[in-house]
Amino acid sequence: MGNFLVPVIEVIIALINIYWWVVIVAAVFSWLTGFGIIDTRNHAVRTVAGFLYRATEPALRPIQRILPSFGGIDISPVILLLILWFIEMELRQLAVYTLMHG
Repeated sequence: MGNFLVPVIEVIIALINIYWWVVIVAAVFSWLTGFGIIDTRNHAVRTVAGFLYRATEPALRPIQRILPSFGGIDISPVILLLILWFIEMELRQLAVYTLMHG
């Protein structure tokens, strides 16, 4: 079982790492649009913004509901990144345990 589980864990970790960057890009993109640096009237920009919103909103929404308001500062991406980091560390420990005891 361990010979199969470790590659599956590594794929999940790779997907978490990709999603990590999607969250960072979405946060930076929202800052740039919020400051008016990126024009959302452009079709390509709207397409990217829509993708980033659809990719991150389901994970950010529950965090935003729990967190208190910080006066317009949204720290939910930071909380999500910490959760993703924690999940990745737990998966790495599971992979090591599986290799040692599998």
